[in-house]
Order: sequence, then structure tokens, then C-alpha cells
Amino acid sequence: MASHSLGLSLHEAARRMGVPFVEENEPVDRFVDANGLRFHYLEWGNPANPTVLMLHGVSQQAHSWDFISLPLSPDYHVIALDQRGHGDSDWASDADYSLDAMVADLDAVVPALGLDDGKFHLMGHSMGGRNSFVWASRHPGALHSLTIVDTGPETAARGRQRIQRFQKLPDNLDTLEEFADRIQEYTGRTREQVLGALKYSIRQGADGKWTWKYDRVIRERGRQDGPWSPEQLWECWRRIDCPTLVTRGDRSDVFSDETLQQMGREIADCKTVTISNAGHLVQGDNPPDFLAAARAHLDRAEERLSEL
Repeated sequence: MASHSLGLSLHEAARRMGVPFVEENEPVDRFVDANGLRFHYLEWGNPANPTVLMLHGVSQQAHSWDFISLPLSPDYHVIALDQRGHGDSDWASDADYSLDAMVADLDAVVPALGLDDGKFHLMGHSMGGRNSFVWASRHPGALHSLTIVDTGPETAARGRQRIQRFQKLPDNLDTLEEFADRIQEYTGRTREQVLGALKYSIRQGADGKWTWKYDRVIRERGRQDGPWSPEQLWECWRRIDCPTLVTRGDRSDVFSDETLQQMGREIADCKTVTISNAGHLVQGDNPPDFLAAARAHLDRAEERLSEL
């Protein structure tokens, strides 16, 4: 069961962030074997409801979606996946964290979760967003909707470099409080908010030191994208065939407004939304406004299906 006992409880943290929810739901931790790896995921809500599969960003994990999963869970069946090398999923024995490898994981995870029996909604942030739209481009007709959060075929150099600098900081610290100091400085969030979520992102080793809960190999430049070029990613984007929402944080230095607007023009059924008071971590920085946009998109896609 999810618990933010190091800081605020999940539900109290959500209330303080202004997240509207009607039930104090929590997820169930589950695992699935696919593509030679064991994947951890959080399952929220009733499996009889429409399914939303959520993919986190680089160096994050499934709990990064908690403020969105919680209010959606009464109406949607939410699956938040730890991607390879992150959270409680297996690390890749060959250190392959390329875009191709992660899309291949989705090829295996989707049927392993039984999602190939019917369409579902796919939502991805940053690295998870790129994985999502490349997978969607290869599976026409597979999705009810697609939601992409603060990423696209092109990434702004300044934001990418800032993230890389953060990732290269020493990652074996003596206390959890030292990690909290770092995250608080990076995100600007309150101490209670940071402590509440931090325990899902770090682990304590046998030597007593704390470190990130993801494979440090992922931080190597070029490890994620491999041979992919922006032109190839744009080609994938143009093949998207489902209702699509692209959101950007108004303070994001990773995803430019120019790329956001071009993505909206390149495919037929695409809405673009800029979320105020948010940086790259949109759904964590301003969950109420992101939730409003995401829920409207999901509900609209479901309404269209009911009319068919």
C-alpha cells in the first residue's frame, strides 16, 4: 500500500496541493514478467473501468503519478508502471535503456497486462511520453487516447543540460535529509511534500548510505535515445491516429512552446495546453490544473466511444 509516512500522508499531501478527490483510495503493488524482466506497477481502481496506463519520466517511478491516479481512480482503472531500471522494476542486465528497448518493453507489457484485448488510454511524462508516442505510432487503432506531458520530438538544450547536471551530483549520501535538501532546492516544494514522496525514489544500501532508486547507467548521455534523430521522432508523431493531448509547463526549460505548437499542427486530433505555475514536472508542480486538462481529455474520448 502506498504511504507517505515520512512526511504527509498521500491524502493530506493531495489536499494541500489542491487535488480534488472523492475517495481515499490507495494503489496495490503488483508485478508482471515481460520481455525478460520483472516489472513493478501500481494498480488503482476497478479493472472493469476504462484503463489508463501511465509512464513516468527518467529517474522517476510510478508514484510520480499519485496526485493524478488518486482522483482518477474512482472512474478509471489506473496502471502506473515502473519502467526498466526504475523504482522496483528490474534493471537491464545489458544496461540497455534505449528508446527501442523501452518500446519493446511496452510491446510485451501491454499483452501481459491483458490490455491487448481492448483499447486503453496511454499517458506519459518526459521519457515516458516519448516512449508512449513512439509506441502509439507503431500500433494504429490500439489507443482510446494519448496524453503527452512536457516532451516531444525535440528537447530544449538548456533543460536537458540542467537535468544532466542534477543527475551527476553525488548519489551516495549519508542521510535521507541530505536527499530532501537536494530535492527541495531542485523543485521548490515544501519539506513535507518532499519527504512524503522521496522514499519512493531512494533506497538505503547495506552500508547505510542512501542512493537513487534507478540504474545510474541511465544518466550516461545518449543512453536513452540511441540512434534516434528528431526527424525520425517527428515521423513517428505524424502517424498518431487517436485523440491526443499535449501539455507543457509554462516554466519548462525542457519543452519549448514552439515544439508544443508544431505538435498540435502535425496531427488531426490534437489539443495543446500550457499548464501555469509548472516546470518540467507538470503533474507534480500543478496537479489540479493538469488533472483538469487530462480528465477532460479522457472523458471526452470515452464519450466519443459511447456514441459509436
